[in-house]
Amino acid sequence: MKQSLRRLALPLLALAATPALAHNPMCECTETGEQVTCKGGFSDGSGAPGVTLDVIGYDEQVLLASKLGDDSTLTFKRPDGEFYVLFDAGPGHVVEVDHADIGAP
Repeated sequence: MKQSLRRLALPLLALAATPALAHNPMCECTETGEQVTCKGGFSDGSGAPGVTLDVIGYDEQVLLASKLGDDSTLTFKRPDGEFYVLFDAGPGHVVEVDHADIGAP
C-alpha cells in the first residue's frame, strides 16, 4: 500500500514544483513632435493600467508624477533638457527610459 501511495505522490509533487512564469516589466516611449507617448506592460502580454510613470530630470527633480491610463499609456509634453522616464510597478518591476532613447516611431 505504501508503495502505491508513493507512486501516486511523486507525479503530484513534480507538478507542484513547476516554476512560476516570470513577467518582466516593459516600457517603450516614442516621440511625435513635442509630445512623448509611453506604453507600459509586462512580457506576458498584460497591460499596466494605473502603474506609476514619472518623468524625472537629471537633477532628480520630478517633472511629472503620473500613472498610466486604462490603455497602459501616458502622453506628455517633452520636457526641455535631459530627463528619464521611470516605470515603477513595484520592487523588481522598474524600467528607466532615458531621453536619448526616445525617438520617432
